[in-house]
Amino acid sequence: MPAPANARFAASHEWILSGTADATVGISDHAQKELGDVVYIELPKVGRKVAAKEAIAVIESVKAASDIYAPVAGTITAINDAVAADSSLVNSDPYGNGWLFTIQPDSPADTDALMPEAAYLASLES
Repeated sequence: MPAPANARFAASHEWILSGTADATVGISDHAQKELGDVVYIELPKVGRKVAAKEAIAVIESVKAASDIYAPVAGTITAINDAVAADSSLVNSDPYGNGWLFTIQPDSPADTDALMPEAAYLASLES
């Protein structure tokens, strides 16, 4: 499942859409496949200031619980209430309806510094 063209990826498997004031964040298709069926998500609070690489959410699957990290520093501006109510959206549509939250990056350049999809996929093979 390809990501949107303007998606950038963190090594910790989060994606973020670059070029927007409030950038949408989720987990990669690879990450959701590794987790298996997602059964619960604890999302961050709107208004929270976060540092890049800070653990800010938790996702639980039938296999394990994993932290979700902020791909960039900024302020959480919204959460996806639909995912909170139906966590399976992360499995069925990780780059669409399965997004987790939006963040207003402190510096838009931080988003652009993350990996494009091709580099992220190559990193999975090494």
